[in-house]
Amino acid sequence: MTGPRTVAPPSTQKTRSRRAGLRQANLAVLIMLIVQFALGIGVNLYVSLPAAGQPGHASWFGNGAVLALHAALGMLLILAAIFVLVRAIRARYVTLIVTSAAGLVAVLLAAFFGSGFTDKLTDGYSLGMALATAVALACYAIGLFAAGGGKPLGDEGAPPLQ
Repeated sequence: MTGPRTVAPPSTQKTRSRRAGLRQANLAVLIMLIVQFALGIGVNLYVSLPAAGQPGHASWFGNGAVLALHAALGMLLILAAIFVLVRAIRARYVTLIVTSAAGLVAVLLAAFFGSGFTDKLTDGYSLGMALATAVALACYAIGLFAAGGGKPLGDEGAPPLQ
């Protein structure tokens, strides 16, 4: 015979499950950002956009498969970033709420600069896209690290989220 089984209380199990889900979500966005960055480099090196003022110069989906993939993944990244933020809010994890919110803003800025780049074709927009992506990468890397340990607010001994 075996001794009595000890099962963690439901709140502890739910916290562990949410933490694991947040780790996975942060890792997924981080991987998507790396792929997006690589596609952006490919667009920069191998896609020639028509000059500003020419018909179709700002078309994301009419100027090659790499640019179309880059734009489509960018749209998915926006949705994924929103998803991670919502999960962090539901888990009441202040650190992850901050990193997810900052990551979402960085992804939105990268999209803004990307849209501007396809319209104006200036180096400043390209730099803005790359820097915003770097900030987003940092946010989700920190989020991945933060989701691995510590207590979220609302657990025993931690102040409740106000």
